[in-house]
Amino acid sequence: MSKTFTLGEAQTLLPVVEALLRKAREGQARAAEFEYEMQQLSHRIFLSGGMHVDVSVAARRRAERDKAVQLAKDTVAEIDSIGVQVKDLEEGLLDFPYLMDGRTVLLCWKLGEPAITHWHTEEEGFEGRKPLDSRFGKTERLN
Repeated sequence: MSKTFTLGEAQTLLPVVEALLRKAREGQARAAEFEYEMQQLSHRIFLSGGMHVDVSVAARRRAERDKAVQLAKDTVAEIDSIGVQVKDLEEGLLDFPYLMDGRTVLLCWKLGEPAITHWHTEEEGFEGRKPLDSRFGKTERLN
């Protein structure tokens, strides 16, 4: 069985995983910028029928893009290793597995929200999220 969190544990962990999420998003954004630059260069080369390209600059940009992609992947893997699920990096969606009535549901948080206030089943996803209710008031584990 995968790791589960109490609501209290998830809330306490939120600032840490939020910082990691922001770091992963930054890496993803930088990689997209470098990718766009490289596409623009390829387009200019194509339109001009070829042109002199500073290969060392192009190689450096490609390496920077690859480094940014790897940073994003490594940071998402770090979040995953904590037991938190990254559902959508662009939207900033995280799920914390929670054991309710013997089955796993997901405490749902979106970047920008001040706290975890919603949940959903694994099948429902973000669209099916509901406000937390009294079943989530317990912060201590029973076992």
